[in-house]
Amino acid sequence: MEGVRTTGKLFGISVGPGDPGLLTIKAKQILDSCDIIAYPVKTAGEGSVALNIIKPNIDLSKKEIREYVFSMNPDYAEREKGWKKAYDDICDALEAGKNIAMITLGDLSIFSTYMRIDAMIKSRGYSTELVPGVPSFCHGASLAGIPLTMGEEALVVIPFNQARFDALENALDNYENIVVMKAFKHVEQIADAVIAKGRDISCITVMSNIGMTDQYIGPVVRGREYGYFTTLLIKSEEKE
Repeated sequence: MEGVRTTGKLFGISVGPGDPGLLTIKAKQILDSCDIIAYPVKTAGEGSVALNIIKPNIDLSKKEIREYVFSMNPDYAEREKGWKKAYDDICDALEAGKNIAMITLGDLSIFSTYMRIDAMIKSRGYSTELVPGVPSFCHGASLAGIPLTMGEEALVVIPFNQARFDALENALDNYENIVVMKAFKHVEQIADAVIAKGRDISCITVMSNIGMTDQYIGPVVRGREYGYFTTLLIKSEEKE
């Protein structure tokens, strides 16, 4: 129809926590059909775990691969400048009629940079679609053989934040099951808080680098170094 503007579409693709076998059929179908596969990074050239996850299932030889830098520079003006450059480039590709699949770890609805990108591209008038995936704590719980919730129990998911330590304490006071993401270098500090609230350290399951070659699932081991993608599952103590 004359006057109808045809553009490409941006797809936000969740690729799961690490195991390539957990890539969904829908995600694969879209990745296979898209012109461009893109991934966000904080620093140029740092590489992409998400890209490594899809490689066994997606033929990248005929795909255009683009890295977009979304800097965490303390200077907000510098961050904005980089973000605008990425947004402009994405929109230029969409304007040219190319479909873009932006890949992200785990599920894009959980602490993901992608959702900011999606909102900005939609605000510029382009079409987007979200494709869900397996969150790391769901995969980790299944590998550990531990339920996230049972019966009428509640579950809360929080990021660890040193400046907001009260959020962890509040969760320990009010919830039977707690997922603490972004735990990384703070595992022992979190464990001490769990003990201070009257729960035994055995209530904690460490789920580190799930689905990756250096995966660790097990109890807190003091003095051990854990991978960057470390999540803790804290349970209430089982009652007789």
